[in-house]
Amino acid sequence: MNRRKLVYYLLLNVFVSACVTSGILFWYDRNARAVTQPSVQQASPANGDADPASTLNPQTDIAVKISSVIGAGALDAEVVIVKFEGEGQLDLSSWQLKDEDGNTFKFPKLTLYPNGAVQIHTLTGTDTVIDLYWGIGEAVWSSGENARLFDAQGNLRAVYRVP
Repeated sequence: MNRRKLVYYLLLNVFVSACVTSGILFWYDRNARAVTQPSVQQASPANGDADPASTLNPQTDIAVKISSVIGAGALDAEVVIVKFEGEGQLDLSSWQLKDEDGNTFKFPKLTLYPNGAVQIHTLTGTDTVIDLYWGIGEAVWSSGENARLFDAQGNLRAVYRVP
C-alpha cells in the first residue's frame, strides 16, 4: 500500500470517528443528560422510625421523587423515572402521574423497595417490574412542563419540571 492511500484511509478514519463521537454527544445531550437534572420539588424524606420491613403509610411524608423525564417530545424516547429513596416498601397501586394537559397514567399493582425505581414509557409495550407502558400514541412531555406524582388518596407527592 502506498503512502497516498494510507493518508486517505487515515483521513476517512478521522472523519468517521468525528461523526460517531458527535452522534453520541448529541444523543447524550438530548436524552441521558436529563437524568442529572434535579427535580423542582419533591416529597420530604420518610420518617426515620419506620420499620424497613413494613409498608409505609401514605398519610406521612414519603421519600419518592420523579428523578427525570428523558426524551421529552420524542415518543420513542420519552421515559419518566420515579424513584423511592425511603425505607420499607412503597405500594404505588392507584398512584397517578399527570402532565399539565390532563394526561394521566394510573400505576398498576406495583411495590418499590428502598432505592428502587420504575420507568414509565409513553409508548405502548409490555409492562415489567421496572418498565411500565402508558400506551399513548403521541409524545406527552414538553420542555418547561411539570410532571406531577399523586398518591392513591390524591395527595401531591412530587413535581419535576421537564428540562
